[in-house]
Amino acid sequence: MKNFLTAVVLAAFAVSCSKKETTSTSDKTDSTKIIDSINAARTKINDSIKSKNHFKDFSGSHKFTHNSIKNSGSVNFKKIDGERDHYDVSGNISSGKNTVEIKGFIAVVSDKHMNFTGEITESISANDNGKPYTRKGTKTFLSKDGGKTYRLQDMVNGSGFVEYIDIHF
Repeated sequence: MKNFLTAVVLAAFAVSCSKKETTSTSDKTDSTKIIDSINAARTKINDSIKSKNHFKDFSGSHKFTHNSIKNSGSVNFKKIDGERDHYDVSGNISSGKNTVEIKGFIAVVSDKHMNFTGEITESISANDNGKPYTRKGTKTFLSKDGGKTYRLQDMVNGSGFVEYIDIHF
């Protein structure tokens, strides 16, 4: 009797383990639709967040200065559509034979830092008799006065002298 009871229990266990669950295709379709609608809602939210500035809006024309040029110039910040805190920038300063020109892209990365990628070309008569000097690549502008003035941190020019190139807001 003991062997018979053991055989029945094993048979019942084998049958219960071999059951296959069946799911209807309508359940799969419904879950796919739910997931798609959730993803669509997330995409919409993410796109709205991406288009808003994280930091203040710098769009517009601003004062642009160089310590060796007594006149000031201007630099224009144009917000790049669909991007957060990214701007196309261009501007210049000139006084007589002295000129500085800036052209490129700025990404505002903190309240104190802007990363500029592009070219800053200058011709200052006191430096190598006005020989043009160009800074290329990514450079940082830093503010130490709460965002009123941002100063280029690559301060040594082609002649080896320190100079101050500032954007004033």
